[in-house]
Amino acid sequence: MPFATEIHPLTGTLAESTADLLVLPVLAGEEGPEPVEGVADSGLAAVLPAALTDLFAHYTLTGKPGEFSRFPVTRDGGLVGLALLGVGSGTPGDLRKAGATLARAARGSKHVALAWPGATGRAEAATALAEGALLASYTFTLKTSRTPEDQRPPTRIDVVGETEHLTDALALGTHLAEATALARDLINTPSLTKDPEWMAARARETSEAKGLTLRVWDEKDLQNEGFGAILAVGQGSSRAPRMVQLSYTPEDLSGAAGPAAHVVLVGKGITFDTGGLSLKPNANMSLMKTDMSGSAIVLAVLSALASVGSRVKVTGLLALAENSFSGDATRIGDVLTTYTGKTVEVLNSDAEGRLVLADAMGYAASELEPDLIVDVATLTGAAKVALGTGMGALYSTDDAVAGELIEAGEASGEPLWRMPLTEEYVPTTKSRVADLANIGTRGTEFGPAGATDAALFLREFTGGLPWAHLDIAGPGRSTQESGLLSKGGTAFSTRTLLRWLAQR
Repeated sequence: MPFATEIHPLTGTLAESTADLLVLPVLAGEEGPEPVEGVADSGLAAVLPAALTDLFAHYTLTGKPGEFSRFPVTRDGGLVGLALLGVGSGTPGDLRKAGATLARAARGSKHVALAWPGATGRAEAATALAEGALLASYTFTLKTSRTPEDQRPPTRIDVVGETEHLTDALALGTHLAEATALARDLINTPSLTKDPEWMAARARETSEAKGLTLRVWDEKDLQNEGFGAILAVGQGSSRAPRMVQLSYTPEDLSGAAGPAAHVVLVGKGITFDTGGLSLKPNANMSLMKTDMSGSAIVLAVLSALASVGSRVKVTGLLALAENSFSGDATRIGDVLTTYTGKTVEVLNSDAEGRLVLADAMGYAASELEPDLIVDVATLTGAAKVALGTGMGALYSTDDAVAGELIEAGEASGEPLWRMPLTEEYVPTTKSRVADLANIGTRGTEFGPAGATDAALFLREFTGGLPWAHLDIAGPGRSTQESGLLSKGGTAFSTRTLLRWLAQR
């Protein structure tokens, strides 16, 4: 759903703004809170009820990012709101958190103006501020009643200061937030509506709007071309699987011979996951409309590559299926033949994400000639147990790629932790009757290893190419409204991947 809030740069001072909420930033100094140099009162000294230092003491402010105090002041014969907003030390992370707090605290206000902490602000900080403010204003609802006015996010946020460096930075933050919102919308859509063909239709719309090339495989195409794993996962549902390919080729703006590299992004797209015959308990199943987060993220990234100026050729693959149960569902012990010809014994039909990814990754390695492959998936509960809900698991066969992704995650406030591809665990991926098993097998020296088993399984389908795997099962879903997050799908890693691809 489109953002209710727009964020704009504005030249001048707060005293010249007509906003109904005026916001002054407060730094966390070494000796206590302090106003940002150059915007100490932004021309509002006459309406302040006391000196800023006295206000800091009265409201026991420290300047930590996200701290917020609001009070009325008299202006032009009426009352407007004035707020003090903690911005920490002014780093991008601090400004992202401050922006999110501002958007939430300003609900009910229609027009907000923030004095830009320019003395501390870099372009990256302005971008982060826009991300925080917009993503905290994100809502997804299918209610027929309108949200009460006092709960609605502001319509407009002005960032007041010298606009020369703000305009592009705020625009970039808007592009990153809009891509994340697109992914969240797809993730949060109920599975009654969202089947594989519905996702393919959204990809068609995106390709037409963004000038991408598109290819869609229906169930007959998948059968004819040997995508045995995707078909097996989807065969228990009355709603047939799909695979979608979206391609972005940047315009040659530099005069160089072609794009800098070719990256393939692969997204897990299980539009609803019952677990198949390995049926999930109801408490777990209630979250499973979000199990196509990886495909939503890949689609959203492709939609925004031109906006963020990526010079990398990117192909996105959405591996789409509904994992249901019926008389036609894949049975435990069935052996599947994947796109590459490798055979896989299904020991648990609830380990289906790695199966659809295996077909898509095998196709990418065999047919697309990429320089590297990155997959993203809400894949294993083990990754969530290991890292909680605030951090994604990263596996990679390439140290440089891993380092770049970690750096992009830090810049985006989406932290990644690199996990080991422990070679001693490889025997747990083997089957007695097939090349591989889709869950870790017991009876080996080390036993099943959860998220690492899944990563080692996927590595078998990379064709030896550089590869990174993002397991976002933990941070991919939120159970509460907090900071940048709304309840439901978070689209974690969308902004990370866009930053990474824009900087390559």
